[in-house]
Amino acid sequence: MATVYEINKGINRSVEFKGIKAQYIIYLAVGLVLLLLLFALLYAIGVKLYVCIAIVVLGGVGFVMFIQHCSRVYGEHGLVKKMASKRLPSSIRSQSRKIFIEIKLTPDVQK
Repeated sequence: MATVYEINKGINRSVEFKGIKAQYIIYLAVGLVLLLLLFALLYAIGVKLYVCIAIVVLGGVGFVMFIQHCSRVYGEHGLVKKMASKRLPSSIRSQSRKIFIEIKLTPDVQK
């Protein structure tokens, strides 16, 4: 009888957890750890327990909804591309044409 090998159909696909893709999983994990630290800080300061829980739960729900929205709208790499596109200059201005006229050849290319 021949050996049957299963094909992994998830090769080269991004990691996805409940609709949250790629780097957004890391953002979500970091955000939830920060909310845990916020809860500990508020409780240590002396804020009442129910107020601490309400702040952290509301913040957590809002943060998870924001991460899901970003994952759905921008996709796997879209948010990074959007942030990179903001750093591009709208135009490049040159005061002279010197850079186009004087082409300096490297020593390897000169003959």
